[in-house]
Amino acid sequence: MRLRALILGIALSATPLSALPLSAASATPAAEPAAEPEFDFTSPSVVATGLAIPWGLAFLPDGSALVSERNSSRIVRLRAGSPPTEVARLTGVRPAGEGGLLGLAVSPTYAQDGYVYAYYTAASDNRIVRFRLAPTPQQQVVRSGIPKASIHNGGRIHFGPDGMLYAGTGDAAQTGNAQNPASLGGKILRMRPDGTAPPDNPNPSSLVYTLGHRNVQGFGWGGGHMYATEFGQNTWDEVNHIRAGANYGWPRVEGRGGEPTYRDPIVIWRTSESSPSGGTVAGDTFYAAALRGTRLWQVPLDGQGGTSGSPTAVLPGTYGRLREVAVGPDGWLWIVTSNRDGRGNPTPQDDRVVRFPPKQRR
Repeated sequence: MRLRALILGIALSATPLSALPLSAASATPAAEPAAEPEFDFTSPSVVATGLAIPWGLAFLPDGSALVSERNSSRIVRLRAGSPPTEVARLTGVRPAGEGGLLGLAVSPTYAQDGYVYAYYTAASDNRIVRFRLAPTPQQQVVRSGIPKASIHNGGRIHFGPDGMLYAGTGDAAQTGNAQNPASLGGKILRMRPDGTAPPDNPNPSSLVYTLGHRNVQGFGWGGGHMYATEFGQNTWDEVNHIRAGANYGWPRVEGRGGEPTYRDPIVIWRTSESSPSGGTVAGDTFYAAALRGTRLWQVPLDGQGGTSGSPTAVLPGTYGRLREVAVGPDGWLWIVTSNRDGRGNPTPQDDRVVRFPPKQRR
Protein backbone atom coordinates (compact mmCIF):
# COMPACT_ATOMS: atom_id res chain seq x y z
CA MET A 1 0.00 0.00 0.00
CA ARG A 2 2.92 2.37 0.74
CA LEU A 3 4.23 1.77 -2.80
CA ARG A 4 0.82 2.54 -4.30
CA ALA A 5 0.55 5.73 -2.29
CA LEU A 6 4.03 6.76 -3.42
CA ILE A 7 3.12 6.25 -7.08
CA LEU A 8 0.01 8.36 -6.71
CA GLY A 9 1.95 11.03 -4.89
CA ILE A 10 4.47 11.27 -7.70
CA ALA A 11 1.65 11.58 -10.24
CA LEU A 12 0.15 14.51 -8.36
CA SER A 13 3.53 16.11 -7.65
CA ALA A 14 2.53 16.39 -4.01
CA THR A 15 -0.34 18.75 -4.90
CA PRO A 16 -3.41 17.96 -2.77
CA LEU A 17 -6.73 17.91 -4.59
CA SER A 18 -8.16 20.38 -2.09
CA ALA A 19 -5.57 22.92 -3.19
CA LEU A 20 -6.41 22.67 -6.89
CA PRO A 21 -8.28 25.53 -8.59
CA LEU A 22 -11.93 24.83 -9.38
CA SER A 23 -11.24 24.48 -13.10
CA ALA A 24 -8.79 21.64 -12.47
CA ALA A 25 -10.83 19.95 -9.76
CA SER A 26 -14.10 19.68 -11.68
CA ALA A 27 -13.34 20.85 -15.24
CA THR A 28 -16.21 23.34 -15.11
CA PRO A 29 -17.93 25.43 -12.45
CA ALA A 30 -20.64 23.59 -10.57
CA ALA A 31 -24.14 24.03 -11.93
CA GLU A 32 -27.58 22.63 -11.36
CA PRO A 33 -28.16 19.58 -13.59
CA ALA A 34 -30.45 20.28 -16.52
CA ALA A 35 -33.70 18.44 -17.04
CA GLU A 36 -33.20 15.10 -18.73
CA PRO A 37 -33.87 15.24 -22.44
CA GLU A 38 -35.83 12.39 -23.94
CA PHE A 39 -35.03 11.20 -27.43
CA ASP A 40 -37.44 9.38 -29.70
CA PHE A 41 -35.56 6.22 -30.63
CA THR A 42 -38.51 5.09 -32.74
CA SER A 43 -38.01 7.96 -35.22
CA PRO A 44 -34.47 7.61 -36.61
CA SER A 45 -33.15 9.86 -39.35
CA VAL A 46 -30.28 8.35 -41.34
CA VAL A 47 -27.71 11.06 -42.06
CA ALA A 48 -25.16 8.96 -43.97
CA THR A 49 -24.58 5.40 -45.17
CA GLY A 50 -21.68 3.59 -46.82
CA LEU A 51 -18.94 5.09 -44.62
CA ALA A 52 -15.68 3.19 -44.10
CA ILE A 53 -15.06 2.70 -40.37
CA PRO A 54 -16.14 6.13 -39.14
CA TRP A 55 -14.61 7.05 -35.78
CA GLY A 56 -14.62 10.73 -34.81
CA LEU A 57 -17.62 13.08 -34.82
CA ALA A 58 -17.56 16.85 -34.31
CA PHE A 59 -19.82 19.73 -35.29
CA LEU A 60 -19.05 22.97 -37.11
CA PRO A 61 -20.72 26.25 -36.13
CA ASP A 62 -23.10 26.01 -39.11
CA GLY A 63 -24.55 22.77 -37.68
CA SER A 64 -22.92 20.39 -40.16
CA ALA A 65 -20.98 17.41 -38.85
CA LEU A 66 -17.43 16.25 -39.49
CA VAL A 67 -16.71 12.52 -39.40
CA SER A 68 -13.29 10.86 -39.61
CA GLU A 69 -12.71 7.48 -41.25
CA ARG A 70 -10.13 5.41 -39.40
CA ASN A 71 -8.40 3.66 -42.30
CA SER A 72 -8.94 6.03 -45.24
CA SER A 73 -7.52 9.08 -43.41
CA ARG A 74 -10.31 11.22 -44.80
CA ILE A 75 -12.74 13.60 -43.14
CA VAL A 76 -16.23 14.01 -44.54
CA ARG A 77 -18.83 16.69 -43.90
CA LEU A 78 -22.40 15.58 -43.26
CA ARG A 79 -25.57 17.56 -43.64
CA ALA A 80 -28.98 16.05 -43.12
CA GLY A 81 -30.52 15.32 -46.50
CA SER A 82 -27.23 15.60 -48.44
CA PRO A 83 -24.61 12.98 -49.35
CA PRO A 84 -21.27 12.98 -47.49
CA THR A 85 -18.66 15.35 -48.91
CA GLU A 86 -14.94 14.82 -48.44
CA VAL A 87 -13.43 18.02 -47.02
CA ALA A 88 -9.93 16.83 -46.03
CA ARG A 89 -7.56 13.89 -46.25
CA LEU A 90 -4.72 13.83 -43.74
CA THR A 91 -1.20 12.72 -44.55
CA GLY A 92 0.99 10.91 -42.04
CA VAL A 93 -1.72 8.57 -40.77
CA ARG A 94 -0.60 4.94 -40.40
CA PRO A 95 -3.70 2.80 -39.80
CA ALA A 96 -3.11 -0.63 -38.28
CA GLY A 97 -5.30 -2.66 -35.95
CA GLU A 98 -7.25 -0.20 -33.81
CA GLY A 99 -5.07 2.71 -34.88
CA GLY A 100 -5.59 5.26 -37.64
CA LEU A 101 -7.46 8.53 -37.96
CA LEU A 102 -9.48 8.66 -34.74
CA GLY A 103 -11.04 11.54 -32.81
CA LEU A 104 -11.99 15.00 -34.06
CA ALA A 105 -12.65 18.29 -32.27
CA VAL A 106 -13.57 21.73 -33.55
CA SER A 107 -11.90 24.78 -32.05
CA PRO A 108 -14.20 26.71 -29.71
CA THR A 109 -12.94 29.82 -31.53
CA TYR A 110 -13.44 28.31 -35.00
CA ALA A 111 -15.00 31.52 -36.32
CA GLN A 112 -11.68 33.27 -35.68
CA ASP A 113 -9.05 30.58 -36.28
CA GLY A 114 -10.77 27.94 -38.45
CA TYR A 115 -8.99 25.08 -36.64
CA VAL A 116 -10.08 21.46 -36.62
CA TYR A 117 -8.17 19.05 -34.36
CA ALA A 118 -7.53 15.37 -35.04
CA TYR A 119 -5.99 12.52 -33.04
CA TYR A 120 -4.28 9.91 -35.19
CA THR A 121 -1.77 7.09 -35.26
CA ALA A 122 1.45 8.06 -37.03
CA ALA A 123 4.55 6.01 -37.83
CA SER A 124 6.02 6.16 -34.34
CA ASP A 125 3.30 7.46 -32.02
CA ASN A 126 -0.22 8.73 -31.59
CA ARG A 127 -0.47 12.49 -31.97
CA ILE A 128 -2.84 15.42 -32.03
CA VAL A 129 -2.69 17.89 -34.91
CA ARG A 130 -4.68 20.96 -35.93
CA PHE A 131 -5.38 22.28 -39.40
CA ARG A 132 -7.83 24.22 -41.52
CA LEU A 133 -10.11 22.24 -43.79
CA ALA A 134 -8.58 21.72 -47.23
CA PRO A 135 -8.16 18.74 -49.60
CA THR A 136 -4.65 18.10 -48.18
CA PRO A 137 -4.39 20.44 -45.21
CA GLN A 138 -1.18 21.75 -43.71
CA GLN A 139 -0.97 20.21 -40.26
CA GLN A 140 0.48 21.65 -37.07
CA VAL A 141 1.45 19.06 -34.45
CA VAL A 142 -0.12 20.03 -31.14
CA ARG A 143 1.08 17.02 -29.15
CA SER A 144 3.14 13.98 -30.13
CA GLY A 145 4.68 11.13 -28.16
CA ILE A 146 1.46 9.37 -27.13
CA PRO A 147 2.28 5.62 -27.12
CA LYS A 148 0.88 3.60 -30.03
CA ALA A 149 0.22 -0.08 -30.64
CA SER A 150 -2.11 -2.22 -32.71
CA ILE A 151 -4.57 -2.00 -29.79
CA HIS A 152 -5.42 0.45 -26.96
CA ASN A 153 -4.70 3.72 -28.73
CA GLY A 154 -7.46 5.71 -27.03
CA GLY A 155 -8.23 8.51 -29.46
CA ARG A 156 -11.18 10.61 -28.31
CA ILE A 157 -10.64 14.38 -28.06
CA HIS A 158 -13.03 17.12 -26.92
CA PHE A 159 -12.83 20.71 -25.81
CA GLY A 160 -14.15 21.02 -22.28
CA PRO A 161 -16.37 23.75 -20.86
CA ASP A 162 -13.17 25.40 -19.59
CA GLY A 163 -11.82 25.80 -23.15
CA MET A 164 -9.08 23.22 -22.60
CA LEU A 165 -8.49 20.29 -24.98
CA TYR A 166 -8.93 16.86 -23.38
CA ALA A 167 -7.68 13.57 -24.87
CA GLY A 168 -8.36 9.99 -23.84
CA THR A 169 -5.36 7.71 -24.39
CA GLY A 170 -4.80 3.97 -24.10
CA ASP A 171 -2.02 2.00 -22.44
CA ALA A 172 -0.83 0.83 -25.90
CA ALA A 173 -0.85 -2.79 -24.67
CA GLN A 174 1.83 -1.92 -22.09
CA THR A 175 -0.05 -1.95 -18.81
CA GLY A 176 2.78 -0.18 -16.97
CA ASN A 177 2.11 2.99 -18.98
CA ALA A 178 -1.13 3.58 -17.09
CA GLN A 179 0.58 4.04 -13.69
CA ASN A 180 3.68 5.79 -15.05
CA PRO A 181 3.23 9.57 -14.63
CA ALA A 182 5.97 10.18 -17.22
CA SER A 183 4.02 8.33 -19.93
CA LEU A 184 1.13 9.89 -21.88
CA GLY A 185 -0.43 6.43 -22.30
CA GLY A 186 -3.31 5.19 -20.17
CA LYS A 187 -4.35 8.72 -19.22
CA ILE A 188 -6.80 11.52 -19.71
CA LEU A 189 -4.74 14.49 -20.87
CA ARG A 190 -5.66 18.16 -20.47
CA MET A 191 -3.92 20.85 -22.49
CA ARG A 192 -4.25 24.34 -23.87
CA PRO A 193 -5.32 24.53 -27.53
CA ASP A 194 -1.64 24.86 -28.50
CA GLY A 195 -0.74 21.63 -26.67
CA THR A 196 0.99 23.13 -23.64
CA ALA A 197 0.16 22.23 -20.05
CA PRO A 198 -2.22 24.58 -18.20
CA PRO A 199 -0.79 25.88 -14.91
CA ASP A 200 -3.81 24.53 -12.99
CA ASN A 201 -3.22 20.92 -14.03
CA PRO A 202 -2.47 18.57 -11.10
CA ASN A 203 1.18 18.84 -12.11
CA PRO A 204 1.64 22.24 -13.83
CA SER A 205 4.43 20.85 -16.01
CA SER A 206 2.46 17.79 -17.20
CA LEU A 207 -0.54 17.18 -19.44
CA VAL A 208 -1.64 14.29 -17.22
CA TYR A 209 -5.08 15.03 -15.77
CA THR A 210 -5.90 11.50 -14.56
CA LEU A 211 -4.04 8.19 -14.69
CA GLY A 212 -4.65 4.47 -14.27
CA HIS A 213 -6.72 3.98 -17.43
CA ARG A 214 -6.68 1.03 -19.80
CA ASN A 215 -8.29 2.60 -22.86
CA VAL A 216 -10.46 5.74 -22.79
CA GLN A 217 -12.51 6.40 -25.93
CA GLY A 218 -15.39 8.49 -24.65
CA PHE A 219 -16.12 11.29 -22.22
CA GLY A 220 -18.43 14.23 -21.62
CA TRP A 221 -19.51 16.88 -19.13
CA GLY A 222 -22.76 17.66 -17.40
CA GLY A 223 -23.97 19.33 -14.22
CA GLY A 224 -20.44 20.46 -13.31
CA HIS A 225 -18.95 16.96 -13.62
CA MET A 226 -16.91 14.99 -16.14
CA TYR A 227 -17.56 11.32 -16.96
CA ALA A 228 -15.61 8.83 -19.10
CA THR A 229 -15.97 5.32 -20.50
CA GLU A 230 -13.33 2.67 -19.91
CA PHE A 231 -12.69 -0.60 -21.75
CA GLY A 232 -12.13 -3.48 -19.33
CA GLN A 233 -9.92 -6.43 -20.11
CA ASN A 234 -11.91 -9.61 -19.61
CA THR A 235 -14.42 -8.86 -16.89
CA TRP A 236 -15.61 -5.29 -16.24
CA ASP A 237 -16.20 -2.25 -18.42
CA GLU A 238 -16.65 1.07 -16.64
CA VAL A 239 -18.05 4.57 -16.53
CA ASN A 240 -15.95 6.79 -14.28
CA HIS A 241 -16.57 10.13 -12.60
CA ILE A 242 -13.42 12.05 -13.54
CA ARG A 243 -11.63 14.15 -10.93
CA ALA A 244 -8.36 15.99 -11.49
CA GLY A 245 -5.33 14.02 -10.34
CA ALA A 246 -7.27 10.85 -9.54
CA ASN A 247 -5.93 7.35 -10.16
CA TYR A 248 -8.44 4.87 -11.64
CA GLY A 249 -6.43 1.78 -10.80
CA TRP A 250 -5.52 0.00 -14.03
CA PRO A 251 -3.78 -2.48 -14.20
CA ARG A 252 -4.09 -3.16 -10.47
CA VAL A 253 -7.87 -2.89 -10.48
CA GLU A 254 -10.45 -3.79 -13.11
CA GLY A 255 -13.93 -2.72 -12.09
CA ARG A 256 -14.50 -1.94 -8.41
CA GLY A 257 -11.57 -2.55 -6.07
CA GLY A 258 -12.76 -0.75 -2.98
CA GLU A 259 -9.29 0.63 -2.23
CA PRO A 260 -8.95 4.27 -1.16
CA THR A 261 -5.88 4.70 -3.36
CA TYR A 262 -8.01 4.36 -6.50
CA ARG A 263 -11.36 5.78 -7.58
CA ASP A 264 -14.00 3.16 -8.26
CA PRO A 265 -16.27 3.44 -11.31
CA ILE A 266 -19.86 4.60 -10.92
CA VAL A 267 -21.07 1.92 -13.36
CA ILE A 268 -19.69 -1.46 -14.37
CA TRP A 269 -20.83 -3.91 -17.05
CA ARG A 270 -19.66 -7.30 -18.21
CA THR A 271 -17.51 -6.81 -21.30
CA SER A 272 -19.98 -8.85 -23.37
CA GLU A 273 -22.67 -6.28 -22.55
CA SER A 274 -20.77 -3.16 -23.43
CA SER A 275 -17.19 -2.46 -24.56
CA PRO A 276 -18.04 1.25 -24.39
CA SER A 277 -16.44 3.66 -26.82
CA GLY A 278 -17.96 7.13 -27.26
CA GLY A 279 -19.85 8.91 -24.52
CA THR A 280 -21.77 12.12 -23.95
CA VAL A 281 -23.98 13.80 -21.36
CA ALA A 282 -27.44 15.10 -22.23
CA GLY A 283 -29.35 16.62 -19.35
CA ASP A 284 -29.04 14.22 -16.44
CA THR A 285 -28.12 11.17 -18.52
CA PHE A 286 -24.75 9.84 -19.66
CA TYR A 287 -24.96 7.94 -22.95
CA ALA A 288 -22.36 5.28 -23.77
CA ALA A 289 -21.99 3.77 -27.26
CA ALA A 290 -21.33 0.03 -26.92
CA LEU A 291 -19.30 -1.86 -29.50
CA ARG A 292 -19.40 -5.52 -28.45
CA GLY A 293 -22.69 -4.89 -26.63
CA THR A 294 -24.27 -3.45 -29.82
CA ARG A 295 -26.51 -1.07 -27.88
CA LEU A 296 -26.71 2.42 -26.45
CA TRP A 297 -26.50 2.61 -22.68
CA GLN A 298 -28.34 5.30 -20.74
CA VAL A 299 -26.86 6.02 -17.30
CA PRO A 300 -29.04 8.24 -15.04
CA LEU A 301 -26.90 10.79 -13.16
CA ASP A 302 -27.59 12.27 -9.75
CA GLY A 303 -25.86 15.61 -10.37
CA GLN A 304 -23.23 14.84 -7.72
CA GLY A 305 -20.90 12.62 -9.74
CA GLY A 306 -22.87 9.42 -9.18
CA THR A 307 -25.89 7.60 -10.54
CA SER A 308 -29.55 7.92 -9.59
CA GLY A 309 -30.63 4.49 -10.82
CA SER A 310 -29.62 1.50 -12.91
CA PRO A 311 -28.45 1.90 -16.53
CA THR A 312 -30.90 0.95 -19.25
CA ALA A 313 -30.19 -0.02 -22.85
CA VAL A 314 -31.83 1.15 -26.05
CA LEU A 315 -31.31 0.08 -29.68
CA PRO A 316 -30.07 -3.42 -28.71
CA GLY A 317 -28.68 -4.95 -31.89
CA THR A 318 -30.51 -2.44 -34.08
CA TYR A 319 -27.45 -0.84 -35.65
CA GLY A 320 -24.70 -3.24 -34.61
CA ARG A 321 -21.51 -1.91 -33.09
CA LEU A 322 -21.76 1.70 -31.90
CA ARG A 323 -18.58 3.79 -31.90
CA GLU A 324 -19.71 7.30 -30.96
CA VAL A 325 -22.66 9.22 -29.57
CA ALA A 326 -23.10 12.99 -29.34
CA VAL A 327 -25.76 15.65 -29.04
CA GLY A 328 -25.70 17.85 -32.12
CA PRO A 329 -26.35 21.57 -32.27
CA ASP A 330 -29.78 20.62 -33.65
CA GLY A 331 -30.65 19.06 -30.26
CA TRP A 332 -30.82 15.56 -31.77
CA LEU A 333 -28.82 12.59 -30.50
CA TRP A 334 -26.34 11.31 -33.10
CA ILE A 335 -24.76 7.84 -33.21
CA VAL A 336 -21.96 6.44 -35.38
CA THR A 337 -21.68 2.71 -36.19
CA SER A 338 -18.49 0.66 -36.50
CA ASN A 339 -19.49 -2.53 -38.28
CA ARG A 340 -16.74 -2.51 -40.91
CA ASP A 341 -13.88 -2.43 -38.41
CA GLY A 342 -13.18 -6.17 -38.76
CA ARG A 343 -15.19 -7.16 -35.69
CA GLY A 344 -18.75 -6.54 -36.84
CA ASN A 345 -21.28 -7.97 -39.27
CA PRO A 346 -21.88 -5.14 -41.72
CA THR A 347 -25.07 -4.67 -43.66
CA PRO A 348 -25.11 -3.13 -47.17
CA GLN A 349 -25.81 0.28 -45.58
CA ASP A 350 -22.89 0.24 -43.15
CA ASP A 351 -21.29 2.13 -41.78
CA ARG A 352 -23.96 4.68 -40.83
CA VAL A 353 -24.57 7.91 -38.97
CA VAL A 354 -28.07 8.13 -37.51
CA ARG A 355 -29.76 10.81 -35.41
CA PHE A 356 -32.81 10.76 -33.14
CA PRO A 357 -35.07 13.73 -32.34
CA PRO A 358 -36.04 14.94 -28.89
CA LYS A 359 -39.44 13.70 -27.83
CA GLN A 360 -42.27 16.17 -28.16
CA ARG A 361 -43.28 17.28 -24.69
CA ARG A 362 -46.99 17.57 -23.89
